Amino acid sequence: MANNGDSIKITNSVSGNATILALGKAFPQQLVMQDYLVDGFFKSTNCTDHELKQKLTRLCKTTTVKTRYVVMSEEILKNYPELATEGLPTVKQRLDISNKAVTQMAIDASLSCIEAWGRPLSSITHLVYVSSSEARFPGGDLHLARGLGLKPDVRRIMLAFTGCSGGVAGLRVAKDLAENNPGSRVLLATSETTIVGFRPPSAQRPYDLVGVALFGDGAGAVILGADPVPGVEKPLFELTSAIQQYLPDTEKTIDGRLTEEGIKFQLGRELPQVIESHVEEFCKKMLKDTVCSGAEYNDLFWAVHPGGPAILSKVEGRLQLKPDKLSASRDALRDFGNASSNTIVYVLENLVEESKKKREKGEEDSEWGLILAFGPGITFEGILARNLVC
Repeated sequence: MANNGDSIKITNSVSGNATILALGKAFPQQLVMQDYLVDGFFKSTNCTDHELKQKLTRLCKTTTVKTRYVVMSEEILKNYPELATEGLPTVKQRLDISNKAVTQMAIDASLSCIEAWGRPLSSITHLVYVSSSEARFPGGDLHLARGLGLKPDVRRIMLAFTGCSGGVAGLRVAKDLAENNPGSRVLLATSETTIVGFRPPSAQRPYDLVGVALFGDGAGAVILGADPVPGVEKPLFELTSAIQQYLPDTEKTIDGRLTEEGIKFQLGRELPQVIESHVEEFCKKMLKDTVCSGAEYNDLFWAVHPGGPAILSKVEGRLQLKPDKLSASRDALRDFGNASSNTIVYVLENLVEESKKKREKGEEDSEWGLILAFGPGITFEGILARNLVC
């Protein structure tokens, strides 16, 4: 991109734009250390295939993940041993566990977020709920609203099976609600678990091991609203514009099916290359005719969903980003794995902490940046945002 030689700086908030007012997260109790995952997984699934074990060991080293949280536990496998048995119809059991778990994690993340926000629960007017880990009627949005004690007339919407792009899609929807309903305060909650796709290792499905090495469980929450109340609300980011785009003829690259054995999920090997080939064009589209249209990519901050280390490396290489530009994403991947729609919340929290440290040290920080995620479709989600912490 061209560089005009002048740094981009705007001192006045744009009235009417949605802002992120608070962030929150929550996790299940089971903390998995990556160094011990392989032995535990093969023991719990009664698998003795040495070649598969070696493959998973290699994958665990390449993912850069160090710790993750998961719903799955010894107690669950003791009560439901069929989950570790190949070929049994277990979707009912999986959904019974998952539906309960994602609701509780979403409640916990939301309460953490509301506490950070500092306003009463009754001030929430809209609820956006995102999950690819449940299937039921009524949906998780109602179960979350009831669990939190939200007013019966809170306006709800649920985004289901949006995968890794779901968190940014939820921000886009919440942004529209906040900006088109004066005085509204929108709670966005995301919650995911890998229980629905948990299966024993199989030589016929070697790609399953990628998920075992990479994915984690948890929940995230965000409060959004336009025109923050001075002295009461402390906005973290202003969301200026948002776009979504899918890539034709790529729908099989991220493929998931709900079957009698749970969700069968497969990532195409070409996914990082496909993202690399299209990410710069997408970013140019987001920045066109905006205050950032003349900025270098390294003048911006970057909140990129960490789908995996290969995806982050491809984005970094194509955009010629400095190594520290994706540190918030790499740290989230290291600490929580790829937690699907939740992970962008963890990335944004990392960016807030980075900005606070830079401000304390008197260091310059990027005021404008992009929030990006890639999900089934292949779908690109992007938001141009302003950092209000720096």
